[in-house]
Amino acid sequence: MVANIPQKTTLNLQPIQQHVSVSFDYKVYFTNEVFKLKNHMLAQLIAGDGEQKPKKIVVVVDAGLLELRRSLLRQIALYTKYHADILTLAGDPIKVPGGEAAKNNPNLVKQIHKVIDSSGICRHSYLIAIGGGAVLDLAGFAAATAHRGVRLIRIPTTVLGQNDSGVGVKNGINAFGKKNFLGTFAPPYAVVNDLSFLSTLSDRDWRSGIAEAVKVALIKDADFFEFIRTNSKALRRRDMDAMQQLIYRCAQLHLEHIATSGDPFEMGSSRPLDFGHWAAHKLEQLTNYNLRHGEAVAIGIALDTTYSYLLGKISRLEWQCILNTLVTLGFVLYVPELTEKLSQPEHSRSLFRGLQEFREHLGGELTLTLLQRIGQGIEVHQADLSLYKQAISLLQEFVEDRQRKSVSSFLTSVSESLT
Repeated sequence: MVANIPQKTTLNLQPIQQHVSVSFDYKVYFTNEVFKLKNHMLAQLIAGDGEQKPKKIVVVVDAGLLELRRSLLRQIALYTKYHADILTLAGDPIKVPGGEAAKNNPNLVKQIHKVIDSSGICRHSYLIAIGGGAVLDLAGFAAATAHRGVRLIRIPTTVLGQNDSGVGVKNGINAFGKKNFLGTFAPPYAVVNDLSFLSTLSDRDWRSGIAEAVKVALIKDADFFEFIRTNSKALRRRDMDAMQQLIYRCAQLHLEHIATSGDPFEMGSSRPLDFGHWAAHKLEQLTNYNLRHGEAVAIGIALDTTYSYLLGKISRLEWQCILNTLVTLGFVLYVPELTEKLSQPEHSRSLFRGLQEFREHLGGELTLTLLQRIGQGIEVHQADLSLYKQAISLLQEFVEDRQRKSVSSFLTSVSESLT
């Protein structure tokens, strides 16, 4: 006789649904000479956390900046001593190389982590990063990954840092030959834009940051683009009033996008603030980072503007206006790397390889931002490579035509001066 064996009950366990809402608040401050003893802004924002004082701070500083501001380390030491009831410097500042070198060396992250550990820095302490966008990216990544998040105060010292990369929520370093392959979304505790640092910039770095302002103006604010266009000569000759207005409006538009786009941590496939960046990221790599980020962005903007024109989305007059503005600002809009291996889109030296890398970086389907008109971007999910080849050729023709006219105008002026 066979015993009755009870049948196993099939469990029907439903998924447990949970929603977590996280709110982030941070301010972008504007000041001059942040480390002057009587400038209390930095000390006050740290004191404003309402917690036990003094707070430990670790400072990461751009070594390139120190060559131009040799008194900076002494100023930091005196400032922390003057405000010793609020903050205390936990060891010597960490000096790291500026530019993409900061993001290409993974040992620098380890170095910062080691100092955070040995200094007893905790999640209620502060890492203060001073430098250009690449240094801020590096320091921000280290801060975000130590103790799952050390409070970060950014002090951007470049136009690009103050109006774009330094005010956002992204941090990262390069890896596997790809820009920002490793990184985090981690809002800073605060950002302090010290406008006095801009006087230390080379002409290339001054100009480079303007490209991000052109980008955000083209896709979001036609009036802002008109301000840039009408002030392009003033900006090129380093008019500080014009630059301060540009930085403020650009930072404002970036922060508004982060807060209102509905996707601040880029969970989807769309990244409209990267208009022109798919080509820019690849051009940086192809030129071994001899191109500044902003210089590459200017070329990427010019290329995607030309592609938008060939698609019939913007008029010829708008296309010419945008490219002429970029040239007036001092940007070079064509480099030989644009035309390398175009017939082999999968080749590592092909600009078109950047489209695939851009899609991989975002995930999901390819999403590019183009122009519907000046001040309004539009998203597309396909790229016509044959049309992009035409866009590159047209961009090259535009640059060569401008150069011919410039030479002709110069020769005419010389001839007239001799008669």
